[in-house]
Amino acid sequence: MLTELEILNASILIVDDQESNVILLEQMLTEAGYVCVTSTMNPQEVCALHRKSCYDLILLDLQMPVMDGFQVMECLKSNDVDAYLPVLVITAQPGHKLRALQAGARDFVSKPFDLLEVKTRIRNMLEVRLLYKKLENYNKVLEQTVHERTLELLESEARYRSLTELASDWYWEQDEAGSFTKVSGPVLEMLGIRVDSLQGESDDSQLTGWNETEREVLRASIAARQPFLDFIFTHTAANGSQKKFLVSGEPMFDRNCRYIGYRGIGVELTIKKCGI
Repeated sequence: MLTELEILNASILIVDDQESNVILLEQMLTEAGYVCVTSTMNPQEVCALHRKSCYDLILLDLQMPVMDGFQVMECLKSNDVDAYLPVLVITAQPGHKLRALQAGARDFVSKPFDLLEVKTRIRNMLEVRLLYKKLENYNKVLEQTVHERTLELLESEARYRSLTELASDWYWEQDEAGSFTKVSGPVLEMLGIRVDSLQGESDDSQLTGWNETEREVLRASIAARQPFLDFIFTHTAANGSQKKFLVSGEPMFDRNCRYIGYRGIGVELTIKKCGI
């Protein structure tokens, strides 16, 4: 919503080669409470003035020497800063109204002036213009906020992975089908198997020595989309020696709350104990 103060503080430029018309419009706008009113009788100055001040409304006379209102609008269209053309044309020629609208003008008033009509059309145009600018600014702020939030999330994710890798022997991620999509650390050497076999869904020849009861418990947690903390895996080698691995994991979901897999960390307890 717009406040009355925002509307009355809108910047307005009057462009007319007739001094009497400029004085009349300035007086009307001042009496109506508008405080940022500027004028020029030189149409060749309009583009530079608008480029500098970005007026919320330009009251533009069409019939002017050297450079008429149509030429001024063509020049305003070249303004890269603002694609919106905030022009209300002033004309005594009925045939010029449609042409002016086709050229990009937002509205028109006829000469001789009906001051009540002029004030109403100015007010209506300013409300549309200021709401347009508010929406544009909101979109810019929203876009910047999303960009900053995305960078924060990426930075947070990088810190998370860095810390988990420092605090563990390996970091892992798997997709919704249970296939590993990312593994860091010497997990292959520690486990002695392919990483896609940890859940027990791959080649049975890779699973020899793993505790079946422990694997079933882990399968149940994953099937229920539950996190698991410090889950112990036990592996018995052919020579009878045992290794224990501590694994923690949590389910991952996308922004639509759809399950997309698990991620977690692992530690070989045998090595950690020997190092004490």
